[in-house]
Amino acid sequence: MKVFVCLKQVPDTETKIKILPDHSGIDTAGIKWVMNPYDEFAVEEAIKFKEKNPTAQVWAITAGPKARAVEVLRTALAMGADEAIVINAENMDAITTAEALAKVIQAEGGAHLVLAGKMAIDNNQSSVPQMVAEFLNIPHTSVVSKFEATPESFTVERDADGGTKEVVQLMSPALVAANKGLNLPRYASLPGIMKAKKKVIKEIEFSTLGIAATEQKVKYAGFELPAEKPAVKLLTGDATAQAAALVQALRNEAKVI
Repeated sequence: MKVFVCLKQVPDTETKIKILPDHSGIDTAGIKWVMNPYDEFAVEEAIKFKEKNPTAQVWAITAGPKARAVEVLRTALAMGADEAIVINAENMDAITTAEALAKVIQAEGGAHLVLAGKMAIDNNQSSVPQMVAEFLNIPHTSVVSKFEATPESFTVERDADGGTKEVVQLMSPALVAANKGLNLPRYASLPGIMKAKKKVIKEIEFSTLGIAATEQKVKYAGFELPAEKPAVKLLTGDATAQAAALVQALRNEAKVI
């Protein structure tokens, strides 16, 4: 029984982002890369599933430049994943990433369960998990905050609009994309970290998967940093004077009233 966890390596939220001179993307030099936070919940849920099902194996899989992408796999292995696969690739869009992940999962014999984070915090597209499921032709659901499994199916609770909850049952095999609150991801233990360093990670070249360049639908250009925020304007005086000054600023400067 195989459980695959799809991972992505993203820039740490505290990293100072710089744009390349030709505005074709971000300058990756000096960036601290980490596991996508939503993927941490997916890894934890996969390990919890394995703990309840001793015959299960957890496979961590990612796509990206293998020189750095393997680190996110080492983290998953240190947390408790059994095996790891890196698809060595550059500059993929969501659909080619999903197709590559699905092809490798199929080549490894398929999965009883595929887990992923609901989105990656670098581009916020929330699209790769659903696309992977479509390529695998399996049911899927996202934004999941509660997960229960039986040998044949999965029952999940997902967050919907307006603070409501939906309960969905999916027959195995299926893909579930995790939301914050699904669980509390464990820290990697020192023995786990040492074992992960010695683990052999399977490497697959994107070029061997038979995905044509024409299948990429999206390319990015013209990257710009957000404009600097204007300085804060401090209103002085008593409450009446501050209220009058605020109204004038909203009407004449911000022009919102």
